[in-house]
Amino acid sequence: MKNVLHVENLTMQFGGVVAVNNLCMDVNEGEIVALIGPNGAGKTTAFNAITGVYEPTNGVISFMGEPYVRNTPHGKMKSTYAGINAETYASQPKMTKTPDEITKLGMARTFQNIRLFKSMTVFENVLTAMHMRKKSNLFTATFMINYKEEAEQRRKTEELRKLVDLYDVKDELATSLPYGKQRHLEIARALATEPKLLLLDEPAAGMNPQETAELTAFIHKIRKEFDLTILLIEHHMNLVMDISDRIYVINFGSEIANGTPAEIQSNPAVIEAYLGGDNDE
Repeated sequence: MKNVLHVENLTMQFGGVVAVNNLCMDVNEGEIVALIGPNGAGKTTAFNAITGVYEPTNGVISFMGEPYVRNTPHGKMKSTYAGINAETYASQPKMTKTPDEITKLGMARTFQNIRLFKSMTVFENVLTAMHMRKKSNLFTATFMINYKEEAEQRRKTEELRKLVDLYDVKDELATSLPYGKQRHLEIARALATEPKLLLLDEPAAGMNPQETAELTAFIHKIRKEFDLTILLIEHHMNLVMDISDRIYVINFGSEIANGTPAEIQSNPAVIEAYLGGDNDE
């Protein structure tokens, strides 16, 4: 099975706080993998390191077998580092990429709080994201040499909107859509960048049970239609257990378990993390 994402010894420290501590994780081609844990466990921090929003304090992250992030504690952090494996990558060159560079590699993400282009229509939101793959430049745009590419991207935008159930709201402002449709649009915009790996940060946040069930079916649909590999953070356990092939569980930044949904449901460390330990004397 081909490895798509490999996270090795990922540590993210802010001052004296270790938000993610030596996280190791693999996501293989075609899988849906969930990263779960109680509030404040470090899930979104890990996502932010994977997608270039944060520069990790230590560790290596690889995509399709090629490292694109590598760091080791340096500067003031060298003396205050509270994680482990501080010297593992000290002799290797530092690597870092910006979020747009990582998107071009073939990774796209959504956010816990929906981030759409509010003043744009549904069509414009998707088309703007598709422009990330444009080959034209200022010269070709000025002299309209790129009209064929633009026409093709408009065609693809229409096709994508149909696939994600947004075909009848082409000219609606993004913010005028119902909440569930806004989430579909955010995912559609991510799909417009042609990702191999889609990262979903709490896609069911704020949804009622019916919307959550519809989202579950929607994620299954796009996985099949776009031949996607998916990594998601989610608090809705029904969705996680229904949709995931494998699950990683973290608490206080560190992994406490990983396995299939059935294995995770019966894991004592996971149960204690979510429900607390037995307080009886």
